[in-house]
Amino acid sequence: MRREIPLIITLICGVVMMASFFIPHWPFAEMKSFFQRSYMVIAAFATLLGVMNLSKVHLQRIRGKTRQWGYSIVLLSALGSMSFFGLYFGIGKGSIFDYLFNNLYIPMSATMFSLLAFFVASASYRAFRARTVDAALLLAAGFIVMLGRVPIGATLTSFLPEGYRLPQLADWIMAVPNTAGQRAIMMGAALGVVATSLRIILGIERSYLGGE
Repeated sequence: MRREIPLIITLICGVVMMASFFIPHWPFAEMKSFFQRSYMVIAAFATLLGVMNLSKVHLQRIRGKTRQWGYSIVLLSALGSMSFFGLYFGIGKGSIFDYLFNNLYIPMSATMFSLLAFFVASASYRAFRARTVDAALLLAAGFIVMLGRVPIGATLTSFLPEGYRLPQLADWIMAVPNTAGQRAIMMGAALGVVATSLRIILGIERSYLGGE
């Protein structure tokens, strides 16, 4: 029964959530609301469990003084400080939590993503070798979009007729081929989600139970 009960709960929840989409009336609407509230409670406990596990792992690293254990001190200090200020003083605008978030977290995040841009550019240069026609098209599109997003691109192509300059070409690539590709990917991902969801609801996919 250790495996049958979770499978039965998953089946009931999945069927009710699907039925409530097509029949938003009693009893499916009330059951959907109940399941959504239950999900929020479970998610809150899962978040707490994740924080406890994170703290345990990094405390072990600090005790054992493993490689780069100093970063664990920084992580736990930040976690404890933000949790304390958020729980004790609140997270509203003008609070200490809000000040630390806007003046520490956001600048550090911006710095990290700024550094990642150089790694992405380096990886793109190595990956987008024009060895095939597809790779050449991808490289050309990336080159046009990158130049079209900066002022130098408009300056270099200012002599061309309207509609053929790099900014306009970059906008066309993002609006037409890129949008078409994104929609195709989203449709494929949606079909994959539907197939996986049906496998889980029907009990065919049981990997989430563990040990099977």
